This record gives sequence, structure tokens and C-alpha cells, in this order.
Amino acid sequence: MNAQTPPLHQRTRGSADVVMAGGRLKRLYTQGSAKAIPLTGARPEVVFLNTSGGLTGGDRLSFALQTDSDTTATTQTAERAYRASEGTAQMSVSLDISHGRLDWLPQETILFDRSALRRHTRISLGPQAECLLLEAIVLGRAAMGETVRDFTLTDRREILRAGKPVLVEPLKMHGGTLTGPATLQGARAFASIALVAQGAEDALGPVRATLNEPGVRGAASAFDGKLTLRLIAADGWPLRRQIARLVSVLRPANTGSLPRVWQI
Repeated sequence: MNAQTPPLHQRTRGSADVVMAGGRLKRLYTQGSAKAIPLTGARPEVVFLNTSGGLTGGDRLSFALQTDSDTTATTQTAERAYRASEGTAQMSVSLDISHGRLDWLPQETILFDRSALRRHTRISLGPQAECLLLEAIVLGRAAMGETVRDFTLTDRREILRAGKPVLVEPLKMHGGTLTGPATLQGARAFASIALVAQGAEDALGPVRATLNEPGVRGAASAFDGKLTLRLIAADGWPLRRQIARLVSVLRPANTGSLPRVWQI
């Protein structure tokens, strides 16, 4: 008797590519589960979303944006990485700004037990361009009683100027190794924020003064036009509140604290 061939599972494929010029939409291409919604205004926003509702092993998702002026990019909701029975979900984010400032402020990524995600985020800056970069991770949903014991996350963030690295943050994590003092010490939510801009060091004092949200621990440093922050929290909700307060300090006064699709 011949052994049965394991069934092939359907996998998500999606890509969204947006080109803005002078604050106006010049090109919009979407394929599969990836979508993008440009919102016009004094400061344009581009909202990316994954209509499949989440990622699992073997899925592929990519977002891309090219702009030449001040722009904010975000995601419509939290991305979810579900249990992967086979393979690894892969996600890529490619953002390019020639002039002005780009704020990449996606909502958090929720990792479920036995998920496997590999993500690469690259921001390319013009000679005088600036950017604000956020990435937040939540291990399961505390309100649903979920516990994440086993997962794999490979997350690489790069900011380049004229093709040369300005900031590179590689991260690789496995479940079961997160209780020590060098990792999360039992926290289930964490985030990184980076500002690359002329005079970024000037924001260090106000940022440190804002690191007082109950239930969240954080630290910040700044040097040579770069400011970086690390945050950990017992749950995603206090982390989100702390992020909102920090972003309001790090964004220009006329832009508001968060993108319009965020809810606090």
C-alpha cells in the first residue's frame, strides 16, 4: 500500500506598491491579499493592509512605497502571525523617500503560539531625507488567555542613506528563551522606535521624560542624528499607550500623534 501524499495547503500571496509625487498618488498596484489606501491631506498617509487576516507558514506579503515629500505610512490593523504547520511566513517592507520625512508607523504584530515569521524592513533615504520607524510585537492576546511558548521571529530593519547603512537592527528570537535578564524578563510585548533626522539628539530629554507609562519599561539613547528607543511591557495595551505618547513627542507638532486609522 502506497503512503498518501500530504495535501498541499493554499498559501497567501500579496504585494502592494505605491508611488507618490508632490503629495499626490502617481501609481498604485496591488496583487493578491495586499492592499493600499492612500489618504490625501496636508500630510498624505498610505494605509497598507492584508485582507487574508494574518500570515502562516509559506505565506508571502510585501509592501512598497516611494515618495518625494512628507508622508506617513501605516497599517490598517495589527498584523497576525498564526501557527505555522509547515514553512515560514515571509514579509518585506520597502520604503523610499527622496526629500522630506517619512514616518513608518505600523500597528503591532501579534505572534501566536508556534508561529514562524521572517520580516525585512528597509527604508532608503535621500541625502537630506528623514524618517521615524516603529516596530511593535505582542506575544498572544492576554484578554483571550493566550500563552505563547514556542515561536520563531527573524526581523531585520535597515535604514540606508544613498545606499549606505545608517541604522541596522537585526533580531532573532525563539520561544522558551525569553525569561532571562538579557531578553524580555517575562514581558509579552516589546517595541523599537528609531528617529533618523538632523537634530534627533535634541529629542532625547523630552523622550526620556515621557517614559513613565505604568506597566512599561523603556530606555532611549541618541547620537549623530539618530535616536533609538526600546520598550517592554506586560501586555500590548499599555505598550500602545506609551508608543502614542512617544510618537507625539517625536513627530512635528502639526501632524498629530498617530495616523488616523490608529485607535487609542
